[in-house]
Amino acid sequence: MSGAVEISASAAESTARVEFNVDGTLVASSESAPFTATWDSFSSTNGDHRIEARAIDRAGGSSAAAPINVTVSNHIRHAFVIMMENHDWSAISGSSSAPYLNGTLLAKGSHAENYRNVPGLHPSLPNYLWLEAGSNLGIWDDDDPAVHLQSTSQHLVALLDKAGISWKSYQEGIDGSSCPLTGSGRYAPKHNPMIYFGDVTASNDAGSARCIAHVRPYAELARDLETGATTPGYSFITPDLCDDMHDSSGCASGDSIANGDAWLSREVPKILGSRAYRDGGALFITWDESESGDVPIGMIVFSPLAKAGGYSNKISYNHSSTLRSLQEIFGVTPFLRAAADANDLGDLFRSFP
Repeated sequence: MSGAVEISASAAESTARVEFNVDGTLVASSESAPFTATWDSFSSTNGDHRIEARAIDRAGGSSAAAPINVTVSNHIRHAFVIMMENHDWSAISGSSSAPYLNGTLLAKGSHAENYRNVPGLHPSLPNYLWLEAGSNLGIWDDDDPAVHLQSTSQHLVALLDKAGISWKSYQEGIDGSSCPLTGSGRYAPKHNPMIYFGDVTASNDAGSARCIAHVRPYAELARDLETGATTPGYSFITPDLCDDMHDSSGCASGDSIANGDAWLSREVPKILGSRAYRDGGALFITWDESESGDVPIGMIVFSPLAKAGGYSNKISYNHSSTLRSLQEIFGVTPFLRAAADANDLGDLFRSFP
């Protein structure tokens, strides 16, 4: 929002300053003609608001211009989720192996200090399924979709499809020619939860046109970001087993945290520089699970609507919180299983959803 008031030359001579109020709260002031001011529109919540400009003369008297009624509509239109792997937050925060995470992401974004995987939920696949369905659906291992095909349509991307909201799962290490139901190279199906649902894969058909249209090579994200028009509403992003901090053997270095940090330093600026991000985007960077019990893992948020500037909180969150937040962002219901009772991530934002 910005405010401006016209003051005649004669009136300006006696005016000391002009104050701008939103809903009765002072948000900005100007002490020289032409008495204009700007302030952060995101500090105002969605809905109807009242703006008033009040001129203060040199004797301390005041007079108000006619108030202006405005409607604020700050909404997240594009959500990006980047999944990293298998590290406690204590191993990431302050680590010399993660200069980009600590020096840039934490300093500029918002983050949670008490975000955990669901208690006792290991290994990877159950956590990825939880992010998609609000439950591990009875699965406690990392087997392929051939073993764990799910028939339910009560999962996030099915709700997005029903609502007409576009989505893609961007996977590093696939070629996009088929539905990637089995592992190859540094690509792991266990980190791609959408392909465990029969309504996405036509019940494990590697030639499923729907799966191939939605599950795409990560390299295509840069193209889809170029205009904004082709950027999905929801982008689920999985780096390969080196770039997501999972492995170290055969990777760029023997330090898995450093490898993931380097990947983030290359790839996150592409998202933050995109039109889709600037126009109501939100980026969530999190880890699938902890390494040493049910201790905090990372959750970092970037958005034009986030509190940012290094803001953090200690609210209790888990993967149900991320799922609930995504459902609130896109307005899709019912809340899926454990998401119904979870805290959303709204406190990390100035305006949410």
